Amino acid sequence: MERLSDFVGTANGIIWSTPMLILCLCAGTIFTIVMGAPQIRHIPNMIKLLFNGKASEEGLSSFQAFALAIAGRVGVGNIAGVATAVCMGGPGAIFWMWVIAIVGSATSFVECSLSQLHKRTINGEYRGGWMYYIGDHYKAIGTFAAVLFSVTMPFTQSSLHTNAISSAMHSAFGIPKIAVGIVVAAILALIVFGGAKRIGRVAELVVPFMSIGYILVSLIIILAHASEVPEGFRAIFTGAFGQDQVIGAAMGSAMIWGTKRAIFSSETGLTTATASAASANVSHPAKQGLVQAFSIYIDTLFVCTATGLMLVVSGCYNVQDESGKLIFMGLGKAMEAGPIWVQRAMETVVPWGGPFIAIAIFFFGFTSIMNHNYSTISGVGYFFQKNGTPKWFENAINLCFVGGVIFGSTTSAEFAWDLGDTFLGTCVWINYIFLLMSTGVAIKLLRDFEQQQKNGIDPVFEPEGFKGSSSKDRKSVV
Repeated sequence: MERLSDFVGTANGIIWSTPMLILCLCAGTIFTIVMGAPQIRHIPNMIKLLFNGKASEEGLSSFQAFALAIAGRVGVGNIAGVATAVCMGGPGAIFWMWVIAIVGSATSFVECSLSQLHKRTINGEYRGGWMYYIGDHYKAIGTFAAVLFSVTMPFTQSSLHTNAISSAMHSAFGIPKIAVGIVVAAILALIVFGGAKRIGRVAELVVPFMSIGYILVSLIIILAHASEVPEGFRAIFTGAFGQDQVIGAAMGSAMIWGTKRAIFSSETGLTTATASAASANVSHPAKQGLVQAFSIYIDTLFVCTATGLMLVVSGCYNVQDESGKLIFMGLGKAMEAGPIWVQRAMETVVPWGGPFIAIAIFFFGFTSIMNHNYSTISGVGYFFQKNGTPKWFENAINLCFVGGVIFGSTTSAEFAWDLGDTFLGTCVWINYIFLLMSTGVAIKLLRDFEQQQKNGIDPVFEPEGFKGSSSKDRKSVV
């Protein structure tokens, strides 16, 4: 096990090294420039379109698909991941998370629009995702993507989130970790065995409540430290460029860790939001592309920022260099980066920081697992496009998730993070390269949407307008 952990750690370091940072930033910047910053120009449209598409027998409503995407984006990374980023990169890492959110939302528009463009109707429901839009061009790569994704989600992601949930519940309430895992698995089973519609309904009810609740409580903590807010922002901006002489974290560390954790948290280009994007019942692919781009803002600019500011303004964080040596000790002692940091920040103002963070992690982590379950079934559907996914196979996937939840409740947190990062990093590399190759298609979709709006028409996608497209399910080979 130790050798496997060392191997995964090494592979993880290679996959998420500087080239990954360059790829993500450059791709998002390219998409932003060539499409004229749609993630900024179309913010009013994003909000309007949230409530535009209605649910149907085949698909979820635009808001349900949005909530399902948020369920995946707003997860453990918004708490534990932000703490890790600050620990390894200093407060400046928060700045680079903002950068990734802004340029990454353009990336999200591209991948989610493509997911809508290439979606299918399987077992009477809309299914799609990154393996579909890649597979329509390169079948072998699409098959590999589907296999990689289907293995990654139930056996690393469900375990990772459950590990955080069980640790938080054990710390706050003294509940045995295995007991937490069993309870989470039972609740998950009740939902996922009810199918896509039940998952969508739960997401649209739970996600707004959990996100708004967390942000409001965070604002209370931040406002209680109002006098430290200006200094907090100074630390973020100076640290982002390696200018903070107190913290001393290098600019490179801030960029790498800010980028890494922002991608994991927001799932920008991470492929996991593509399935929920394809599930929406909308009249034009660009509509859901814009809605999903807005979900990046909710995740990073609001929820991640709330966590980061709580840590920085309260001073409840440490910073370490690459060797593991502490170079700033705001917590007063060495302490593993994670939810405990956010708990300490909250307890500078209120006494119930521990229970609140545990409950927040439960909701954040559980809804992420729910999203990943839906995405995995969509991914597996790639292999059953002609005859539909057998019900027994879908149930087997559900059982894998339920089992992964129980297993993850007692697994090493460090190993779970590393293994999840390694598999997801591989997905990111494949996805980003294809997205860059599909820039022209994304531009065409956006222009078609904008031209119809300019003409006073509610945009409706016409497959005939795209070369080689003939399927009523929007399968395209452009």
